[in-house]
Amino acid sequence: MNQVDEAIARYHKLLETEPFRDLGWVEQLHQTMKVRKLELSGKPVSAFLRPHFVTRRQYDALEKGGELLWTALDRMRQMVLTTPALLNRLDLLPGERMLAEMNPGYKHFAVSGLLDSHINNGNMRFSHFSAETPTGVLYQDMLSDLFYDAAPVKEFRKRHKLSKIPSVKYLQSALLKAFRDFGGRKTAQIGILEFKQPFETVESREHHLLADYLTAHGNPTEVVSPEQLEYKNGVLRKGEFVIDIIYRRVRTHEFLVKYDLTVHPLVKAYRDGAVCVVNSFRSDIAQRKAMLDLMTDETLIAKFPLAERKAIRALIPTTRVMGERKVQWGGENVDLPDFVVKNRTKLVLRPNSDGSEMPVFEGTSMDDVQWDRAVKRAIRERYVVQETVAPVTAKFPISVYGMLDMKEMAVDVHPHVCIGKVQSCSTWLTPATTGFSTAVGITPTFLLEGR
Repeated sequence: MNQVDEAIARYHKLLETEPFRDLGWVEQLHQTMKVRKLELSGKPVSAFLRPHFVTRRQYDALEKGGELLWTALDRMRQMVLTTPALLNRLDLLPGERMLAEMNPGYKHFAVSGLLDSHINNGNMRFSHFSAETPTGVLYQDMLSDLFYDAAPVKEFRKRHKLSKIPSVKYLQSALLKAFRDFGGRKTAQIGILEFKQPFETVESREHHLLADYLTAHGNPTEVVSPEQLEYKNGVLRKGEFVIDIIYRRVRTHEFLVKYDLTVHPLVKAYRDGAVCVVNSFRSDIAQRKAMLDLMTDETLIAKFPLAERKAIRALIPTTRVMGERKVQWGGENVDLPDFVVKNRTKLVLRPNSDGSEMPVFEGTSMDDVQWDRAVKRAIRERYVVQETVAPVTAKFPISVYGMLDMKEMAVDVHPHVCIGKVQSCSTWLTPATTGFSTAVGITPTFLLEGR
């Protein structure tokens, strides 16, 4: 049994002891969440009663691997922007391409972002880059504070050393560095840009909490929607609130569907260099799964530094844009459709665009006939095929009708990247089995140090 498994077993055994069996500590934890506005529709934003533990060695590997991949991704981004043939392979919409070619006013490819990683004992794989501003940055900090002082965690800490992994302060620093590089010379006012929601979501709740945090720490901040923005005399504003930084929580393709790029105030201000947009529209290049096709193309990365090439080979699953073509896969030249049909259990088909409503097809959950249909659809539409990354699962306690229940959850660890550096991470949990479940969301991540 490894260090993390031993710690989990110890924590779960603690929950069975007399001091914690009546779940009074759970009521207290949830009440504290309510007081700190960590609620959604009257329920805690986190249903889970155990933090996720990562060892110092695992976290160091996340930092090293994540930063190498992020640097390589930026290197590929520069190649794409100067090579029309590579840009074409990403299959951007005309509006996305136009925005990507605009200079954001600072050099950083993505001021903030995350990596979707799977850690299984000594093995680690990254299945996705996200150059969107990450959800979970503030929740990681707030939930860490609450859980660190929760009764069973206090008892657990008598035998196991836990360290918090601070997050939001690095995000604020990254925002302000981007603003200074942009040319800002004053205290920045920030607009967190999101679409108006018909009902509150986990993300929108965090945005309002983040606005409160940034305001309390020296940067007046408001949550704004695209239709509230005005641009006049070189100033972007929402009513009387002048905006220096747009912290963008709106995907470009969703923005394009709703607004005319030629007249929208945000695009005008962005083109004029009147507002610092984080992340820039240029960062959307990384949102395409086809970017992983380029990153795992040996002919394109041949001149990358050796450390980056090694990281790509070790950490990124082979990914190819679907089509009637021959490709390199595992050192062999294969006919892609035939290869995909014959290797169903090892592959997954994903839409090229993250925001797409098209389904993901997992080969292991389909029979041969279903997979054959999925492959034909993937060839017609905008899909990539990717090596399957085995999910990492673990049991987490939750409270159900006043009783403790153990749920098997798939564990995704998201390192947060701020201007090329992994500064923190959060953990997202989803049910490991199919079927409806409300047990979905974030749990705080702690470093499990040596005893």
